[in-house]
Order: sequence, then C-alpha cells, then structure tokens
Amino acid sequence: MKVGTKQTTKLVELGKAEMVYVAQDADSRLVNRIVQLCKQRGVPVTFVDTMRNLGKSCGIDVGTAMAAVAEE
Repeated sequence: MKVGTKQTTKLVELGKAEMVYVAQDADSRLVNRIVQLCKQRGVPVTFVDTMRNLGKSCGIDVGTAMAAVAEE
C-alpha cells in the first residue's frame, strides 16, 4: 500500500493501482482530482470517514488524504 497524494496519483497514472482509499474530510480539490482520475482509469474508490482513520488503517501516526493498494 502506498500512502499520500503524490504516490497514490502516480500509481493510478501508471496503471498500477488496484484500489484507492480517499478520506471524506480531505481537501475537495484533491478528492475530486483523484476520483476523476480513478474513474478514467477504471480504478475503484472507497471512501473513509476521516484522514486520521485512513492514516491509522495504513499504519501511520498521522492522517492522510488518500492511499492506494498497488499490484505487486
């Protein structure tokens, strides 16, 4: 799993993301951009309630706007 806006966007653009998780309380510009990109690339998006909870789910101590599950 890759965490963060830059890494998530890069994986989606490269066609390596299998699933993207997005925090609902993240900046709407970031959310709209990645959701649109995922739609274009056929990558499923799952929304998580808060950045804090998404970060915790990813095993980090800070919040994150998005994360991607990448194919190996």
